[in-house]
Amino acid sequence: MKLTSDELRKKWINFFKDRGHTPISSASLIPENDPTVLFTTAGMHPLVPYLLGQPHPAGKRLCDTQKCVRTGDIDEVGDASHCTFFEMLGNWSLGDYFKDEMVPWSYEFLTERLGLDPDRLAVTVFEGDDDCPRDEHTAALWEKCGIKRENIFYLGKKHNWWGPAGQTGPCGPDTEMFFDTGKPKCCDTCSPACDCGKYVEVWNDVFMQFNKNADGTFSPLKQKNVDTGMGLERALMNVQGLSSVYDTDVFTPIVKKIEELSGRKMSDADAVRAIRVVADHVRTATFIIGDERGVTPSNVDQGYILRRLLRRAIRFGSTIGLKSGDYSKIANVVVDKYAEAYPELAAARDKIAFEIDEEQTRFERTLENGIKEFEKLCKYIQGDTINGKSAFRLYDTYGFPLEMTVEMAKERGFKVDVDGFNARFEEHRNLSHAGAEQRFKGGLADTGELTARLHTATHLMHRALKEVLGDEGVNQRGSNITPERLRFDFSFARAMTPDEVKAVEDKVNEAIKADVEITCEEMTVDEAKAAGAVGLFASKYGEKVKVYTMGEYSKEICGGPHANRTGELGHFKILKEQSSSAGVRRIKAVLE
Repeated sequence: MKLTSDELRKKWINFFKDRGHTPISSASLIPENDPTVLFTTAGMHPLVPYLLGQPHPAGKRLCDTQKCVRTGDIDEVGDASHCTFFEMLGNWSLGDYFKDEMVPWSYEFLTERLGLDPDRLAVTVFEGDDDCPRDEHTAALWEKCGIKRENIFYLGKKHNWWGPAGQTGPCGPDTEMFFDTGKPKCCDTCSPACDCGKYVEVWNDVFMQFNKNADGTFSPLKQKNVDTGMGLERALMNVQGLSSVYDTDVFTPIVKKIEELSGRKMSDADAVRAIRVVADHVRTATFIIGDERGVTPSNVDQGYILRRLLRRAIRFGSTIGLKSGDYSKIANVVVDKYAEAYPELAAARDKIAFEIDEEQTRFERTLENGIKEFEKLCKYIQGDTINGKSAFRLYDTYGFPLEMTVEMAKERGFKVDVDGFNARFEEHRNLSHAGAEQRFKGGLADTGELTARLHTATHLMHRALKEVLGDEGVNQRGSNITPERLRFDFSFARAMTPDEVKAVEDKVNEAIKADVEITCEEMTVDEAKAAGAVGLFASKYGEKVKVYTMGEYSKEICGGPHANRTGELGHFKILKEQSSSAGVRRIKAVLE
């Protein structure tokens, strides 16, 4: 079946609209108030409060196309199916339908709407353990639809369980759908759990039916939810019978531009991976910079990931002949391709090009410094080998790629201890992961009293910042809340003065002292604008949003959680005001 990305998005939305679902807009790539992730990694992230029981303005049945970024598999980018940015087609039941409806709908959409051969579909279901039973019910539903018994696989929690988002919260078994590429089995026990490439995941239906408690036990949820996700790029690849996501229409114009600028072709075996990495990373960078809460390259948080992606693209691009200014030209093609589906990219076109060109200039300067350090290193080498520790220092401190170290060492008659470098790299990565796990505890699922109060305080602080610093120049750029503190990023060109910091504190505490009721109303985006509500207004015309009002002190579009009255907050104190990235300031504050 010949199906374009635009057609697939429309088919998805129309299929679920026909089944009573309300389409909602894609949320920002930069999560609001969710410290568990740097980027929105799935369609469910912005919906966690509603999965926990808060009523959604659009009802109990929702569907969307969500922008997502995942960098956990960045080293796999360049193969047939891995991407750092992707679009997730999703649908949800918030306490409405469950397995009996979702499984047949999944089969119908895959076979009738997308035209996939039922004999080439394989599914996995939860095999059961001491916590929760084997999901025979879902397996029986698949078999009733027409999936062959030998194509139904039972797998454990590692493969067929979702959640919770934080330490506790909603979770449950899932069922995943795979397309059989036709490759031979890698072994007798080959299944969708293998990484051999025979099975490519297409869709995942999560059945949230349990709550994980603080003691590690599971209890049934009062509100059972369905949360599904289908990767648009992989679905296109399978529907069109292509061998790679880079052959689909979302990538072909980007790849064509890279071929034009570099003079290399995808048919060149030694250029394929570099072309794919550049295409993927520049596409991701374009979406991150062009997002409604877009960030710029920096050395922290989302800005660091963005910097890493751009520098990796530039490094791979240099091996195929891409030059200064080429990457912003590639980004321009990305904007053209997605402007209709994501108009925020077109609005940020000039900013995207500027930031990518600037980062290339900075990276070239970094490489110059790395080369100088490499030359110094060569003077002190004993023997004929650069040890792994020194090679990793060049990489970690100066951003100097290992392959460049190996190449330059070879020119001077030296070898590089690559195994030693890899050991250091793995040690560094493990430390980073451990740090991230420690740092990003909690999350949107943590709707405790302290979190709700701090979240409420961000609204009051946002309004106070506008009043003290000027309404036009100050807008929220990001928020990160844990039970201990709030962190708030906002657009502003300079450091705040001590008097300005004190004035903001005083205004927030004045609102707290007033002890006004916090009310919530559901209204359309246009109604919210007319009422003077602050917000990104990313939602499309006609969609309903929640507007929280705190007397005369704040009126803002938000999903929650919030206190009931401002007087519950205690005393507000700003701990630190600092730079986050170019043109963005960061405040850390607490409630005492």
